Amino acid sequence: MKKDTHPENYRLVVFKDFSVDKTFLTRSCAPSKETIVWEDGNEYPLVKLEISSYSHPFFTGKVKFVDTAGRIDKFNKKFSKTKFAKKES
Repeated sequence: MKKDTHPENYRLVVFKDFSVDKTFLTRSCAPSKETIVWEDGNEYPLVKLEISSYSHPFFTGKVKFVDTAGRIDKFNKKFSKTKFAKKES
């Protein structure tokens, strides 16, 4: 095994998923400038997440539908002005 390929600065870090307001403590070497006081009273680095296993549809089984109709209409409107658009006779 190669030497010096893995980081040496593993420590306890709190990850917070802001979409569902859940936090969890685990070991990581992720950089962070912020800290948070955990349930045990100790202060740990804080890494903010937009999505985690608490909020990802694959793990939760809940699908969030995104309104794409507006984007599709916008694309069709823009595409209809090009030379590649299908001409109606």
